[in-house]
Amino acid sequence: MQYRRLGKAGVQVSALSFGSWVTFGNQVDVSIAKQCMHHAYDQGINFFDNAEVYAAGKSEEVMGKIIAEAGWNRDSYLVSSKVFWGGDKPNQLGLSRKRVVEACHAALNRLRVEYLDFYYCHRPDKNTPMEETVWAMHNLIQQGKVLYWGTSEWSAQEVQEAFMVARANNLIAPSMEQPQYNMLVRKKVEVEFDKLFRDYGYGSTIWSPLASGILTGKYNQGIPEGSRLTMDDLGWLKEKVLTDKNIDKVIALQSLANELNTSAANLAIAWCLKNNHVSTVITGATKLSQLQENLKSLDVVEKLDASVMEAIETILDNKPEMPQY
Repeated sequence: MQYRRLGKAGVQVSALSFGSWVTFGNQVDVSIAKQCMHHAYDQGINFFDNAEVYAAGKSEEVMGKIIAEAGWNRDSYLVSSKVFWGGDKPNQLGLSRKRVVEACHAALNRLRVEYLDFYYCHRPDKNTPMEETVWAMHNLIQQGKVLYWGTSEWSAQEVQEAFMVARANNLIAPSMEQPQYNMLVRKKVEVEFDKLFRDYGYGSTIWSPLASGILTGKYNQGIPEGSRLTMDDLGWLKEKVLTDKNIDKVIALQSLANELNTSAANLAIAWCLKNNHVSTVITGATKLSQLQENLKSLDVVEKLDASVMEAIETILDNKPEMPQY
């Protein structure tokens, strides 16, 4: 396994990490979840990603039980949670001090740990002053309940505002963003956050490197029974990514992957790893064989020389333009 710094922070994260969105508590049996987590850990993955909203807390409960029973040394792994969606009542949503603190305590209980390594604001909250959220995160770190806090799907402007609040009040600023990043979704990571990576040393723990599975090629002939895009609550995702244009790109990428003696999925993950601003790529799996296959992407990175990257760009035809500073 390769390890990278989380931006300018000193903590080391495995280049590939393991997350449980959609899977734990929904698609995946507990025994399979346990198999996958143990294999991930044995292969050097040290970051396990989660959130309060995943399967309405069940995902964290499953992960917490597995970690507790595994008996791994606490300094050998990193675990995260995210706060924003906690329920339907007024104070169960958002990033108020009450919401952030109570969600943290609940996540600690579900994950069966004394502190969260990473704690993300899962979305920006327009109804809560930035000062209140930054202070809440700072206090949790001072109390030892959180080690690093970050953002997920925030705009660069919102992250910069958080930094301004932190600097003005001598508070601990966020350390990382968790954005979607893959061959089909590029602008935020490659353009919008460029100055944050360069000027603030912001880290990134990217999600959906396979564009919800479309980059594996499994949807080239339609939607297989039992795949995540058959789930009722993910209809929005199907409409957004499963287009004829994207399928054509995946077919061309599959041909290129064949030339490199790899799979379309591993090509897509390796492409993400080529970006130096990516601290870790969060992968997921509904069965052990998927995880085992994803791990092979680490060996594909070295195959992506300038000519291969150029061929990929030609296929994708979606390189975002960099702004002129």
